[in-house]
Amino acid sequence: MIHGLRLALTIMVSSAAMALPVAAHAQSVEVKEAWVRGTVAAQKGTGAFMEITAKSTVRLLSVESPVATSVEIHNMTMQNGVMKMFPVDGIDIPAGKTVKLASGGYHVMMMGLKQQMKPGERVALKLTFELADKKRESLELSAEVRDITGERHNAHH
Repeated sequence: MIHGLRLALTIMVSSAAMALPVAAHAQSVEVKEAWVRGTVAAQKGTGAFMEITAKSTVRLLSVESPVATSVEIHNMTMQNGVMKMFPVDGIDIPAGKTVKLASGGYHVMMMGLKQQMKPGERVALKLTFELADKKRESLELSAEVRDITGERHNAHH
């Protein structure tokens, strides 16, 4: 994969009942640098990280993955010198702004892993957004697994 490759993904309406073209009502969301932290064999949890930009204000409501029994959106903050991690019910993505899901802040927590996350592999993620009109739309993507430090697989070659 070319270093720095960025994927521009358009949210597709997930409802099969909608027969009209989605272009008139679909929101455009760009996801860049989606990746999952690699794990050791017995590890049951890991994080997923990415940058999300939307043309119109949307709210990230949930994330799903077939490799985990539970996936939650989390945030981390410093309170009295102690790092605290906690689930949140969503993340607002303001129009034209990029929101980074990264270590030390908002991120995706994948728990109950069904397999080891090995660098170089790909992990399916399904992001569900709420649009300004309260409709929900989903985006499916494939995130690369990086090593424990966040380095790309074979980045040193």
